[in-house]
Amino acid sequence: MPRVLAADPVSAGRYLVTVGACNDCHTPGWEEGGQVPEADWLVGSPIGWRGPWGTTYPSNLRLIVQSLSEDAFVQVLRTRKERPPMPWMNVNALSEADARAIYRFIHALGPRGEPMPAAVAPGEKPATPYFDFTPQQMERLPVGTSPGTATQRP
Repeated sequence: MPRVLAADPVSAGRYLVTVGACNDCHTPGWEEGGQVPEADWLVGSPIGWRGPWGTTYPSNLRLIVQSLSEDAFVQVLRTRKERPPMPWMNVNALSEADARAIYRFIHALGPRGEPMPAAVAPGEKPATPYFDFTPQQMERLPVGTSPGTATQRP
């Protein structure tokens, strides 16, 4: 199976976290150009992602990694199927070596921050700020049709 080659597993994990866009959700302020010091990476966010699945929150990965063994973390990355927007189908495809590298990088960062809010059930309004991902004006698009050329369903 393919894997990232780097000078050491921590460097490989840093690279995977960066190009895998983990910081996009799990690091507050990253959306402002990615200029967040590494010491502040992956502490989670209290801003929810709300959609038909309810509201989910980007976890504090630094606390999660400290509470799991490397083997348990790899098992989570390889098998977990949870609610959006976390792209579990992509994460499940990581090689074991890459999953271990991510663990080692996050573990090396050490614990920091607080746990994030628990998920909120569908239909319940979260008490925190949130992004709304509720689909609007849904149309069925025939395969190979772009949104600009679609016809509305009856």
